[in-house]
Amino acid sequence: MKLLTKELIQKFKIYLINEEKAEATIEKYMRDICAFMEWICEKEVCKEYVLHYKKELIEKYAPASVNSMLSSLNAFFAYNEWYELRVKSIKIQKQIFSAKEKELTKAEYERLINAAKSKNNKRLYYLMQTICSCGLRVSELKFITTDAVRRGQATINCKGKMRIVILPKQLCKMLAVYMKENNVKSGSVFVSKNGRPLNRSNIWSDMKKLCESAGVSKDKVFPHNLRHLFARTYYSLQKDIVRLADILGHSSVNTTRIYTMESGDVHRKQIQKLGLLLCNNTL
Repeated sequence: MKLLTKELIQKFKIYLINEEKAEATIEKYMRDICAFMEWICEKEVCKEYVLHYKKELIEKYAPASVNSMLSSLNAFFAYNEWYELRVKSIKIQKQIFSAKEKELTKAEYERLINAAKSKNNKRLYYLMQTICSCGLRVSELKFITTDAVRRGQATINCKGKMRIVILPKQLCKMLAVYMKENNVKSGSVFVSKNGRPLNRSNIWSDMKKLCESAGVSKDKVFPHNLRHLFARTYYSLQKDIVRLADILGHSSVNTTRIYTMESGDVHRKQIQKLGLLLCNNTL
């Protein structure tokens, strides 16, 4: 019988750890699989149930989210050699434009920075600028250490890949002041009260608290959007997507293209500049 148990899930978690999957990835897999276990209760897992679960996910979530959850389940099924239970992902038409309501602008970013400053939240003030000026993932923030600030570059080890991230000189000066004020002499620059590197939820929560005073929609305010802003700003100036992929630590340029995607409004302005409409020639 194919029964979903806590023991099986724990074995799969250990497998993912041994495969050196990122902590955030493992957490997501566990969350998705546990959600399915709660849904199916103690019934035997069969293809019919999995397809029914897929149908319910489609009714509740966006296609990309559904595919992400199904990917977790398929990986779990493959690990247990329940290959016949795997289901196909939803086919999604390639997105041409980014959603304007989710795109954080430079002006909005500056308002967030000023809001953190006005609230005297120095840690968040410097943290957001560090992520945005270097294009970091939140999980990479722990590699911004006192030694990295002194050297002017950080060695990032993420997802089994290592890369060097250059820290702007002005950022190093700012962080040096922050380190001195907070007596940070070694290790990660941004830490919690107990001295541990900040996690995603800490930063997310702190950023959301700035929304009202900054006048920025909560839908736009999350740490990863700072990385997207870096990517769009860099690409708008340099037009070098291959170099940008290296800076961001992407294995595929196709991933980088998602980061540089423009909104429909930007595209509309661009095509209007082509001069191919003869507005004065009316019939």
